[in-house]
Amino acid sequence: MNRAEFVPYSDRHDPGTTTEAAARAFYETMRKRRTVRMFSEQPVERATVEWLVRAAHSAPSGANKQPWRFVCVQDRATKQRIRIAAEREEREFYERRANHEWLQDLAPLGTDPDKGFLEVAPWLVVVFQLTHLDDGSQVYYLKESVGLACGFFLAAAHQAGLATLTHTPSPMGFLREVLGRPEHERPFLLIPLGYASDDCVVPRAAIHRRPLDDVLVVV
Repeated sequence: MNRAEFVPYSDRHDPGTTTEAAARAFYETMRKRRTVRMFSEQPVERATVEWLVRAAHSAPSGANKQPWRFVCVQDRATKQRIRIAAEREEREFYERRANHEWLQDLAPLGTDPDKGFLEVAPWLVVVFQLTHLDDGSQVYYLKESVGLACGFFLAAAHQAGLATLTHTPSPMGFLREVLGRPEHERPFLLIPLGYASDDCVVPRAAIHRRPLDDVLVVV
């Protein structure tokens, strides 16, 4: 077994600010983030997307295996194929798969099977989870690891002034087929990425957050 090697940890706390102030500043940034379905066609540079993926790629993962792949789509024809396939699954969901309670919970958000934003957003970022690495080696805590990377991506996009949507058409196997990805890559999340349109609105219900006492327990 290879022996672990260690290097000094250099990213220390800045003594010029308090940890509370830093945490609050980040909260004040992130609390303004919203899921957006109304995108502008204004282009987003590839270099920006690459920096966002770098940020996501810095996330922790089980045994540092980094079991993710970010397929970033800007080709119009490919986006159209994704939209057609996604809307097919969404119609099944709204008409047959979702139970009454689920549909009631979605009603205040105003969602429906129309996914036109999949063609309007300048980028569709499809995140795949790797059931094993390309060389066949094992991965660990797969969903937890990929979920963390997606969270980093969303935070980085918001910090950059861009809007996102976490879209999860189910089942999502069509994404692997449309994008020609190998069997060991499984779709995890579809993230439209771009600028919010000038007339963008969001559901009032989406602004509400449960009180801190509902989600924080200190023992």
